[in-house]
Amino acid sequence: MDTKSRCAWCQGDTLYETYHDEEWGVPVFDDETLFEFLILETFQAGLSWITILRKRENFRKAFDAFDYKKIAHYKQDKIDALLLDAGIIRNKLKVKAAVTNAQAFMEIQNEFGSFSKYIWGFVGGKPIKNKVNSIKDVPANTPLSDAISKDLKKRGFKFVGSTVVYAHMQATGMVNDHEKNCFRYNEI
Repeated sequence: MDTKSRCAWCQGDTLYETYHDEEWGVPVFDDETLFEFLILETFQAGLSWITILRKRENFRKAFDAFDYKKIAHYKQDKIDALLLDAGIIRNKLKVKAAVTNAQAFMEIQNEFGSFSKYIWGFVGGKPIKNKVNSIKDVPANTPLSDAISKDLKKRGFKFVGSTVVYAHMQATGMVNDHEKNCFRYNEI
């Protein structure tokens, strides 16, 4: 029997617990993974994260393993095919945003050398470690996620509101929002 103390939000679902235990909050510095989470977070806007996790492999297949160089060049026929793919979230605006965001992602790489340098620059290159007692203490957004969201939008990104950005920060370890009694809190 698993007796690990975990954040309350993930308990009771094996997929959620595995994601929590292995990925959520672990600092990510490689552009490929940062882009994957960016795409998944934008599709999650307005939906639950478990919905996205359950479709993650379908997204991976549909979006060429999250290869932003390919996605940036998707033509209308590929967009139309994605809109028919029942394995993903078939939202026309979000599918088009994936293409736009891939293009903007590469522009940031050209300007900063990598997306990682750009995004991690907002936190000085190291995670912010919050002291969360319960899920009720976790904000949906912060002044920092507001600022990142504003900058991303200025650079042409879509579906990157402050809440989406904060979720991205949590997922990629820019902020550690594990509850203090969670076994992962001090591990990351």
